[in-house]
Amino acid sequence: MGREIDKMAVTVSDIKDLLSFYEAIGFSELPIDIRSSGSRELEHLRSHIGNCTKCKLSSGRKNIVFGTGSPDAKLMFIGEAPGKDEDLQGLPFVGEAGQLLTRLIEKMGMKREDVYIANIIKCRPPMNRDPEEDEITACRGFIEKQISVIRPTVIMTLGRIALQVLFNKPALKITSARGHFLDYNGIPVMPTFHPAYLLRNPKDKFLTWADAQKVLQRLSISAGNRK
Repeated sequence: MGREIDKMAVTVSDIKDLLSFYEAIGFSELPIDIRSSGSRELEHLRSHIGNCTKCKLSSGRKNIVFGTGSPDAKLMFIGEAPGKDEDLQGLPFVGEAGQLLTRLIEKMGMKREDVYIANIIKCRPPMNRDPEEDEITACRGFIEKQISVIRPTVIMTLGRIALQVLFNKPALKITSARGHFLDYNGIPVMPTFHPAYLLRNPKDKFLTWADAQKVLQRLSISAGNRK
């Protein structure tokens, strides 16, 4: 134990010396990048997307809606596509449906910055129509990369299109799939209703909460296994 304390003391001393050195030569900040590798990879991916023109949606958008949240999130939400408010702000789920999603996240005992939120499609389809096949094909690689970088413990898909596109199965129905975990490259996925659907059908909010409780249980089991 004493030897471990000595090693720690030397390490602290080295850090103090390093800070003093950089302060002496005029640095007000350390010239190192302490962001997580996930944060850097997501930033690189966003830079790679740039001012994307891979599909026709680029001509009508105001902003690319990349994603937001923690690059180390244990829980990731994936929706369909940005709406009007999202297109204006460049952030996912910030309109009325987004407010409902925020309340769900908080009810689950988390904050938006604790999770990661993204969409299958990064640009708003006109009049919020469903994304078309060529648009999905052009964009799906981005969400796949986001998932591979974040590697969440659990994913919740929001609505029919996010579910069908993620698993590349157009026949999947949200009404029958929700409430049951599916597997995406080793990551459990819980399909549930899109918040916009719940705004129109508030009686089904209890079903989404039931889905969320299963997710919380899976997260708890995963956290227990890591101890």
